[in-house]
Amino acid sequence: MTIQEATYFLLNKLRSIYPEGEASQVTDWVLEHLTGSKKAERMLYKSSDITHKEEEQLKQYAERLLQHEPVQYVLNEAWFGGQKFYVDKNVLIPRPETEELVEWVISNSKSLVDEPKILDIGSGSGCIPISLKKKIQRAEVWSCDISQEALAVAKKNALTLGTDINFIQLDFLDSNNWKQLPSFDIIVSNPPYVPVKDKEQMQLNVLHYEPATALFVPDNDPLIFYKAIAEFGKLHLSKSGSIFTEIHESLGEKTLAVFTSAGYTTELKKDMQQKDRMIRSGLI
Repeated sequence: MTIQEATYFLLNKLRSIYPEGEASQVTDWVLEHLTGSKKAERMLYKSSDITHKEEEQLKQYAERLLQHEPVQYVLNEAWFGGQKFYVDKNVLIPRPETEELVEWVISNSKSLVDEPKILDIGSGSGCIPISLKKKIQRAEVWSCDISQEALAVAKKNALTLGTDINFIQLDFLDSNNWKQLPSFDIIVSNPPYVPVKDKEQMQLNVLHYEPATALFVPDNDPLIFYKAIAEFGKLHLSKSGSIFTEIHESLGEKTLAVFTSAGYTTELKKDMQQKDRMIRSGLI
């Protein structure tokens, strides 16, 4: 099988479940992963054969992708902030909106202390704390998660990407655990915020593969994590510090109210899609 034949093989299969643009993008990603060559280089050598091992791997990838498994899990890689992260079914796939949250934190960190102490709540793949440590090198960065499996992924990424992060396993919703954490200048979180009732509108590749505990919150208390973060901040946020949180696009005003009623000044920010996506809060 040549590189060109391999490309058409996968593309034609993916067209059955993905729009043309997405099928082409996934195909390109898989072929680059498989051959180690970018698209322009593959075009030059399109008549060259791939190895038997690569052909078998391609067929295995195709089978998994046709089951709606996200390409990031199939390849065990996702890009975030220009860095390649290892991902598997134990962690959420990093999203572009979260990159915007990280950039917002970085742009505001310059007005804080020179060596800020940062806490990320909900480590997942480690994309938030690792990216912040990369950009704010003098920061002391902490990150917590309830999932031991997620923390193993985050630690793997921190080691691979050469960053020193203080990872800690705890259930953040249990306030008895907060005493394990010091005070911070910046608290950042992309917590679970999708009400269970929204499952019906979600894509199969998210619903069937990404970890539910990192996605969903009870319908009767969808802001449960923001309430906990606001209370935690009153005890563990420095006087001039800030809390940055990613939010559900339809719950912006309600999430703002959680922080304002807890005694914070707040700012709501839209993402590139013009959706209410993140909030910055500071103690009055």
